Amino acid sequence: MYPIQNGTRRTRDHNTNHNLLLQPVGIYPKKYEWAGIQESGDCSLWVRAATLEFDDGEWECQVTASDFTTQDALTSSPVRLVVRVAPQRPRVEYNTSQVLPGHNVTAQAGERATVKCVSRYGNPPARLKWLLGDEELTTSTNQSNSTELDNPRTWVATSVLELSFTKQQHGRVLKCVALHESYSTKSQVIEVRLNVRYPPEVRLQGAPTQDLEEGRDSIVLRCLADANPPAKIVWKRMGRSDIASLEETLQFRPLGRRDSGTYTCEAQNVVGASEPISVQIDVKYPPQIIDVGPDRVMTAPLYSQATFSCTAEGNPLPTYQWLQKLPTAEGTVLIRGSDSRLHISNVTYDYKGEYVCKATNVIAGVERLVQSEAISVQVVGAPQVLRQSGGREVVVARGQDALLRLVVCADPRPRRAAWEWGSLQLEAGADLGRYKAEELAQDAREDCYEARLHVREVDPADSRNYYLAVENERGTDRHAVHLAVREPVSMATLLSLAAGSLLLLLVLVCFTVYAMRREKCCFARRGDFRPSDLESEKSDVDSAAGRKTPRLENQGLGGGGTIPAEAIYSTSPSRRPHTITGGSPEAMKRRCNISNNSGRATKTKKDRDTTKDNLYADLQVPTISNNGSTMTMTMMNKVNPSSPSRQHLRSDNYFQQQPHRTNDYYMSGHFQPNSFERAEI
Repeated sequence: MYPIQNGTRRTRDHNTNHNLLLQPVGIYPKKYEWAGIQESGDCSLWVRAATLEFDDGEWECQVTASDFTTQDALTSSPVRLVVRVAPQRPRVEYNTSQVLPGHNVTAQAGERATVKCVSRYGNPPARLKWLLGDEELTTSTNQSNSTELDNPRTWVATSVLELSFTKQQHGRVLKCVALHESYSTKSQVIEVRLNVRYPPEVRLQGAPTQDLEEGRDSIVLRCLADANPPAKIVWKRMGRSDIASLEETLQFRPLGRRDSGTYTCEAQNVVGASEPISVQIDVKYPPQIIDVGPDRVMTAPLYSQATFSCTAEGNPLPTYQWLQKLPTAEGTVLIRGSDSRLHISNVTYDYKGEYVCKATNVIAGVERLVQSEAISVQVVGAPQVLRQSGGREVVVARGQDALLRLVVCADPRPRRAAWEWGSLQLEAGADLGRYKAEELAQDAREDCYEARLHVREVDPADSRNYYLAVENERGTDRHAVHLAVREPVSMATLLSLAAGSLLLLLVLVCFTVYAMRREKCCFARRGDFRPSDLESEKSDVDSAAGRKTPRLENQGLGGGGTIPAEAIYSTSPSRRPHTITGGSPEAMKRRCNISNNSGRATKTKKDRDTTKDNLYADLQVPTISNNGSTMTMTMMNKVNPSSPSRQHLRSDNYFQQQPHRTNDYYMSGHFQPNSFERAEI
């Protein structure tokens, strides 16, 4: 039983019993029956086997008037009784067509399409929601409910989804969920799959990252296309109109130099075509000489011009070198050029020999080279005396033998060679007194010969130029070498030089010893501390701190006197020495006075007469305590106490009198501080 409440709707499933608080208007057994006790005012009503056709709708409870004259009839507010009917399974519609579960919703990337979800014949209407994968789509959705045309007591629920299709959504599941209490699981789901079409995008695999060498390496290029629907692959070689391949892979096994080039990969489907992607294949191969010339054997006249050419191919482009192998036993090799073309503007016998062209490149960090066949160069012409062969001058001591040598090159061989000097001429193979000319001897180089002239027991008159004159069928040449005769060095000269060197060495040693000793002395002046120096340092510190300084025993003043340290030392940041001068010669001998400005003790005549046994001590304040000031002290014995100087010293408390001595000793001090210094007495 349910109490009747104004504006209240009661909902019950179809084919179930319902009770409704009503005042009875009619009782039908097994359909509408009293559910309460009328006498107590409970007019609840059972609605048996509720049906959509008869029981769904608004109900009112009415009470008739107690008397027709009172007009006290009552009518309740309408109450809605909803008989729930489970709707059909939802379905998805796209482009006015139903999409079966598991089928595709096809659209092109970038398009905005409308997808509908319809739930029919439900009471009340189902609530619909959309999910893309597991993500609920709350925006761009709109649900509308309306009664069915063929059954106005049921409802059709329609949800419209405005969806912008992207490439990333391809293959994802789109779900429509219908929520209704009459479903056994409270909901029904239909799933469709998004089929987003988009143009292809390609990427390349297998692009070379290092040098590829012909005949040794292979390569497999793969063109991967991302497209829906699947795209067709086309490989092309730049500069050619034909298609290199229609497959996803492009292979070269093994690589050849003809495979070098730029290859492009492009994909195409019904939506569009991809941007082409390119890859450069550069096949390396070692150099190979194609041509060298002009001929394998070449004859060049002396002082003429000669040109050689070399052509080589390779990848990378090779570099060139022209090498000349000299016709000697050692086989010396010279670099004559670094270009494909070698030009000699002035041919001499130095250019005679074999020439090869060397081509070089580098593949994968390894040098590759090849050499051409040799070109033999013959130089013909007049003789040529090599200027650098014998030197410009030969120096010999007087009385010794001299040998003059020059090298001459000629093709054909010289028919005449002679040495000339002054008015004399000596043919090769002849001799004249002290002079002898050897026959031309074969040199290490081909077509070159060495001429030699011997001069025995030379004297200063032999100092001159000696010319070698050579001749063959093509001409002549003449060149000189100078002979210089020097007087021999006498034994006296050698001894003098040795003595001078020894004396100089001795002077250097003495100077070094003197410098070292002076340096040590200067070092002692700056940093040679003695125990008295340490006491001086302590006195300085105590004076600066206001503490009482122990007295210093003056052994040089008779053994018993004491002098306050404050009267001797002063404290200042400067490090120049105070010098206290005085005392006996014996004391001066015992100690080294290192101050150049030290004062000397002075005594008056009266003092000398009355104090014959006075002792003078040359006292030096440690270098750490003085400031470069000069202090001169004079110690006196038995001075008249009434003398002005003594009174002055006593009144200023410069020194203290020793209390237990018969003879009193006094010291007068004179300080000469440097400017800007502070002296404490």
